[in-house]
Formats: sequence, structure tokens, C-alpha cells
Amino acid sequence: MNDYISTRDAHQSVSSKQAILNGISPDGGLYVLPGLDQIHLDLSLICSKSYKENAVYILSHLLTDYSIDELRMCVENAYSNSFSKEEITPVKKVDDVYVLELFHGPTCAFKDVALTLLPQLMSCALKSTNQKALILTATSGDTGKAALSGFCDVDNIGINVFYPYKKVSAIQYRQMVTQKGKNVKVFGIQGNFDDAQSQVKRLFLDEELNAYCAKQNVMLTSANSINVGRLVPQIVYYFDSYKQLVQQGVIQVGDKVSFTVPTGNFGDVLAGYYAYLMGLPVEKFYVASNANRVLTDFLTSGIYDRNRDFIQTISPSMDILISSNLERLLYYASNKDTQKVAGWMQELNEKGRYQVDEQTFETIKNLFACASVDDNGTRQEIHDVYEKTKYLLDPHSAIAYKVAKDNAGRPVVSLATASPYKFSQDVLKALNINEENEWVAMDELSKYCQDVIPAQLKELRDLAILHNQVIDVDSMKDVVCQSTQEVFHD
Repeated sequence: MNDYISTRDAHQSVSSKQAILNGISPDGGLYVLPGLDQIHLDLSLICSKSYKENAVYILSHLLTDYSIDELRMCVENAYSNSFSKEEITPVKKVDDVYVLELFHGPTCAFKDVALTLLPQLMSCALKSTNQKALILTATSGDTGKAALSGFCDVDNIGINVFYPYKKVSAIQYRQMVTQKGKNVKVFGIQGNFDDAQSQVKRLFLDEELNAYCAKQNVMLTSANSINVGRLVPQIVYYFDSYKQLVQQGVIQVGDKVSFTVPTGNFGDVLAGYYAYLMGLPVEKFYVASNANRVLTDFLTSGIYDRNRDFIQTISPSMDILISSNLERLLYYASNKDTQKVAGWMQELNEKGRYQVDEQTFETIKNLFACASVDDNGTRQEIHDVYEKTKYLLDPHSAIAYKVAKDNAGRPVVSLATASPYKFSQDVLKALNINEENEWVAMDELSKYCQDVIPAQLKELRDLAILHNQVIDVDSMKDVVCQSTQEVFHD
């Protein structure tokens, strides 16, 4: 079966192109591929191909109404000359952990891997319609800039990004508010990421707003990982990291590896789970959280409860209490029971919590382990790893690294999701150096860091701030209406 269905209703069925254009199912569910676990990729073949070749090979099994030529064109446009490393996502041995570096793209964060490709996939899908698309994206820090960069001045597509005002790093803020492009709008919101994400989901299902947009031939869609076109490109780097371990002689084809993933929204680790369902030999996925340990508590108890204090941390991209992509894991772990998933999501909406049944929980626990690390532990890990190896981790990657180091089951691949330069002040603080100015901090960090300052971060200090609007959550609908006029006016 090649059609995507909703996690909440198996009768909501669409093609992969339509799933990418819709972003979210009309019933509020997320699109999943029921036959995902029937796909078995050839590992030996993957271990002999380049990153781009693997991207085409893997995506051809997931996006079946795209022709091979279309996928090749999309992949070529996305990955040619946009990453500073030839491997796209290189694996480096740091002590006895294998660090998968996902931050060598245009915005120095792992989101680039998917958000250079999603605009290509979306443009290709739009060609078969006569519509335009307005992307609404909530960001906890990295998705915003990566989406803005990927969709900047793409024909027939506009993008609105909503970030939690004063709750992202100084560099993340500058990256977003200096973004050029005639089709981009950036808004700070009074609230946290969950407030922005929840409102964006409501706007997708808002009949009045959709009717207003439809009159102008504009459809609303998403660049968050709730969009399957954002999620599936991330599967590729799991397979590619495995390939690199084989090529480095660390493992042989067929050997199991473990992965440690820093996550708040569950999208990055879910991509690994998808790779596992498609044949990647995985021992364990370690879900690494910061002080917002909602996922740690769920994976320990089977109870998901977002009724807790939101904690602002030095790893802001993980400051999330509603992990949207967990819904997709629940679909597969519950034996594809859309009724159960719909019930849990209704409970989450109404009560802020739900408890999965014992069988579903056992299925999850067999593959997933977890741990959380607070800010002090994160700083200590950055410090200790640097002292021992002279390798610098950012505050997200450090959490994953600590969890990887603390757990048995080797070899383990730890995902490094952002450049240390995006969080220069906090990384320096971990090295016992205090610097109030973010630009001075970046220069200072370059004395310690294994990589030079990326040009795209260095230039930020001289760029003009173009987006300075801060709004409350209730105003998001109004600015979206305004955007359809301003972005798509002839």
C-alpha cells in the first residue's frame, strides 16, 4: 500500500505528494505509511552508494508518486554546494562514541538536511496543481532559520515563522530576524514553543482561515516535522552513518548499532525508528532530554503528561512539552490502531495527559531507552569532553553524548545536531569563560573549536534586522491573513 493515512483515521488516505502539500491530515492526525515495515532496503547496496544516491534510493520507497527523475532532481538541487562537508553528515570518533555531525549545512543545524530538500519536494508536488502554498512553521530555534533559508524566494510558496520571543539563543534570533526574501515573514510570539506549535496546528484546521486562503488560491502547509516531507529525508543520515561505520571497519554489514538522539519533538529519533522499520539493524535508541523531561517520564512510565512547568534551558531547541511526532510511534507500536491513537490524542487535548496500554508500552520499551540531563550536567559534559578529547559539543549534542557515554551497547552513534558556534556563550561558560557579547564569544570560541566559524554565522553581526514584530498567540491568525495578501500580491 503506497498511500499515506492519518494516524487517527485509516480512511483519510492520500498520495505522498498530497501528504507533503497538506502537511497535516484534516482530522488533526499525522500522515503515516502503513506498509513502512514491509519495505526492506538492501544494506550492502546502501554501503556502496554516496549520500545523494542513498537519498534517491531510500526516498523512492517512501514517496512513490515521485518519479526517480523527479527525486534525483530534488536531491541534486538540495545537496549540491549547500553543505561544507563532502559526506554531508560525517561520522567522527570522539573517545569511544561515534559522533554524527549534522550541522554542516546552510544554517549550521540538523534541520538543514531535511529543509534543503523539502522545498524541492513541495515545489515538485505543487506543479501538478494550480495552487500556491503558505507555510506556517513554529520553531524552538533551529527549524525557523533552516526553513526560511530553504524556502527563500521559492516560486509560489510563502513562509511565516513563529518563534518564542526571548526563548531562543542570540545567534538563532539573529539568523531568523535578518532573513532576506520577498516571500518570508518572521514573528516573535509571547509564549513558548508549545504555544506556537499548538496554535499553528489549530490554524491548519481553522475552516474560516482555510476558506479565506482558498479564495486566493493559497493552501496552508507546514515545514515542521509533522510534515512527512520534512521527516523522511532524515531517515537517510541514519543509514548513511551505518554505511560510514562499515567503511571505517567499525562494524560489518548486518551488525547492530545503537543511536543516541537529543530530542524534544521526537522527530529526529522517529526518523531513526523509520530506518529501523525499513531494515536498519538497531540495538537501542536512547532518547536524550533536557530538564523538560516529558519524554523521559513517558518512556519510563507509559504515561505522557504535559501538565508541568516549562523550563527554559541552555538547549532551547529541546524546550518542548508536546512531542508531536510521538503520535507516529504510537501508531506503529500499537499495531497500527488508529482508534487507540485518536483516543490518546483526544485525552492529551482535553486533559494534557494519556497512558498507553501495556502491550504498546512493552513494544516501545524493547527498542527505546531514555535519560535526561539538566543544564549543570550539560555544561559539565561539554567541559569534560573538551578536556579529554579537545572536541567541542553544543548544548544539545552534549546531552546526547553524555547519554551515549553512560549506556552500554557499543558501537553507539551520538547525533550532534548543531554547531557549537550557535551557542557560543553557553559553550564558553561550560569552559569557565564568561563573555557577555555574542560576537566576541564566537571569536573566542574559535580558539577552542575543531571547526572554523562558519561564514554564514560570522556575517550575522553586520546584517540588518528585517523582522522585529512581536505578537501574542491570538494574533497569529490575523498575521497569516495579512501574509497571504502581502506575499502573493502580483
